[in-house]
Amino acid sequence: MALASLLILLTAAGYAVLCAVKPFAPCRKCSGIGVRTRRRAVIVCRRCHGHRSRLRIGRRLLNNSRTIHAAGTRPQPTDRKAAPWQ
Repeated sequence: MALASLLILLTAAGYAVLCAVKPFAPCRKCSGIGVRTRRRAVIVCRRCHGHRSRLRIGRRLLNNSRTIHAAGTRPQPTDRKAAPWQ
């Protein structure tokens, strides 16, 4: 049981390092070419929009968590002090 847990943790840590070092992976739909052929037509890949790469799922999760954290910890604007006669 401990060995299985260790293996899962090592796999997750390895994937996290891979997402940090190389955030983009080749598109699976077009095999990293950027275009797809349908019968006689050559069309730009809909999944990668012709960029030939896609953002990894782990990197997308990391980016979303950073955005959520930044939105939650952003300092609130200070209100002006009300005048004493109000």
